[in-house]
Amino acid sequence: QVQLVESGGGLVQAGGSLRLSCAASGRTFSINAMGWFRQAPGKERMFVAAISRRDGWTYYASSVKGRFTISRDNAKNTVALQMSSLKPEDTAVYYCVAAKSSGNYYYPDFYDYWGQGTQVTVSS
Repeated sequence: QVQLVESGGGLVQAGGSLRLSCAASGRTFSINAMGWFRQAPGKERMFVAAISRRDGWTYYASSVKGRFTISRDNAKNTVALQMSSLKPEDTAVYYCVAAKSSGNYYYPDFYDYWGQGTQVTVSS
């Protein structure tokens, strides 16, 4: 099993920046990819970004590309999401995810492990 713990959420004004972090523990050697999803009230969970553990390739939702940057530290088993130029529509609970396989990064069912989530609120 793998446990994921997010940190770094909070309240920020529109146009501001925030950095989310996620620490993985347990059978981390089984992880092939990590990423982030988000869920706003009354909406489905939406893919935000993902990164391949081995080669570092990154994947982004079109709505965040150019504003968000995902990075990893394999030695520390962590992944981070640097969010800039935040908009009120970025307000959501952000979930860290991890997958044992590779390929369908954009789909929630692809991921084997989920964190508890951290709230990000962007005020206008």
